[in-house]
Amino acid sequence: MSNDTRTVQAYRASLLHFHADPAFAENAHAWHRDGLLVVENGRVLAAGDYDKLAATLPDGTDVVDYRGQIITPGFIDTHLHFPQTDMIGSPAPDLLPWLENYTFPTERQFKDPVHARTVAEYFLDELLRNGTTTALVYCTVHKESVDAFFEASAARNLRMAGGKVLMDRNCPDFLQDTADLRDSEDLIRRWHDHGRAMYAITPRFAPTSTPAQLGAAGELARACPTTYIQTHVSESRDECAWVKSLYPDNRSYLQVYEHHGLMRQRSMFGHCIWLDDVDFALMADTGAAISHCPTSNLFLGSGLFDVAKADSVRAHVSLGTDVGAGTSFSMLQTMNEAYKVARLKGSYLPALRMFYLATLGAARSMQLEGTIGNFAAGTEADFIVLDPKATPLLARRTANGDSLEETLFALALLGDDRAIRATYAAGKRVHERH
Repeated sequence: MSNDTRTVQAYRASLLHFHADPAFAENAHAWHRDGLLVVENGRVLAAGDYDKLAATLPDGTDVVDYRGQIITPGFIDTHLHFPQTDMIGSPAPDLLPWLENYTFPTERQFKDPVHARTVAEYFLDELLRNGTTTALVYCTVHKESVDAFFEASAARNLRMAGGKVLMDRNCPDFLQDTADLRDSEDLIRRWHDHGRAMYAITPRFAPTSTPAQLGAAGELARACPTTYIQTHVSESRDECAWVKSLYPDNRSYLQVYEHHGLMRQRSMFGHCIWLDDVDFALMADTGAAISHCPTSNLFLGSGLFDVAKADSVRAHVSLGTDVGAGTSFSMLQTMNEAYKVARLKGSYLPALRMFYLATLGAARSMQLEGTIGNFAAGTEADFIVLDPKATPLLARRTANGDSLEETLFALALLGDDRAIRATYAAGKRVHERH
């Protein structure tokens, strides 16, 4: 941890951040090969060329020298499950048996606050080790799991969102709750917008919620419009068929959520693989967002997300690791798989676009532009230091790179946690690679 008590800190490195989506705007990014990031009281004061900003620093300001490295905003992971940390890499032939055989038994343990806090501590440290400074996180049905997550997050002063999972049918008795959402209401009062915590109303997915519970979640969302809503939709074919049998009067799986008042800005839907054209248009029209989770989709064989179709209607898209069906906490590894999924669907994701999706694109998906996601003056100083020479192979490849795109592409395709030299939250160093 940094012991520097000065109010102004400065960091010299190459700087990369975005002010627009590179898929739809020219010159969407800012790149300062010899840059300076200036932070005051946990917020960005300025970001630009070293030669232009160095003279503006207060006398005596220490400049941390990261030359040869790249500073970017911290990664934002929009879909993952902290209780599934210990079951990552569990074998299963499909989503539904994976839930039954691994997920539900694992989540049962989180009624124990000591266990929940132990896992939350490890989970957050692992995120920071991988350069993720904000995440939209599923807890379990237990209030204890939510308290443990936010207590551990607050101790690190992280901007994190999470919430109690809602399930009142089609799950084991030991995880079943009701359509009475007083626990969620209590947790919203306790945590939402306290410090850097943000609450997410969290139905696991339509098959494990009755219409009464989904309706209650919609009412709570209307009463608390600055909260998030997070759930899963259209992940596997079997899941879609199951939803159709449970909600036969709805046109589509996604429309189940719209019908119950769960589609709005600050709604995040994981997967979205089997959406049709009407569904994609509904995403765009409501301002809801998609979390593309390629490592878990490939791991479970769920299908290939169509980023080009989402782009065609300008739907909000971001990236999620989806641990524990996802196989890595690393957003770089998630970019790697997202690139390959796009190729298999006949489209192409440039490296600049992938880094946008993991930073400003995710902030926009969460309605947090101006708070996190880039280095605009006044934003919270969550940032990471990327090392293009972190491994012998990366060093060899980036030494032969002719452009920023090639360097970023190498980091995305060849990088992992080792490429994260340091992670900062609100201007304080919270991880350093040793």
